[in-house]
Amino acid sequence: MGDDEMRAWLPLIRLAQLLPQALDRTLRDRTGINHAHYAILVMLARPGDGRPPMSEIARVAGLSRSRLSHALDALGERGWVERSACGEDRRARSAHLTPEGLAALRSAAPAHVAQIRELVLDPLDAAEREQLGAILGKLLPGIEAAV
Repeated sequence: MGDDEMRAWLPLIRLAQLLPQALDRTLRDRTGINHAHYAILVMLARPGDGRPPMSEIARVAGLSRSRLSHALDALGERGWVERSACGEDRRARSAHLTPEGLAALRSAAPAHVAQIRELVLDPLDAAEREQLGAILGKLLPGIEAAV
């Protein structure tokens, strides 16, 4: 790897390692919700037709299907998520947010959004935020396809 590649790669890998840790710590400290659980709540709260597939929830939360199942159990114990069978296939399960889960998400969101702004968005001007979005938009399809 050349010097110019290293100058781009090293800060990116540090960001990829440290940002989730910082977001997780703040969410846990301020709201009692870890980052993966927060991502699950966000996915279940998204408007639209039907419920998101479990595979999509797992992907966004960065969890395996097995770990997603454990996370949904934990959220269910808190009364924030309910699971039910999908249609005629009793083995397939879906999840939905309860009113208490939506309230927990709404309570946690301000701290999470404030930290995203503080750590990622506010240090950039409008043009840099647009560039960041464009760069990530180019990189994400290949990364998602590789996972």
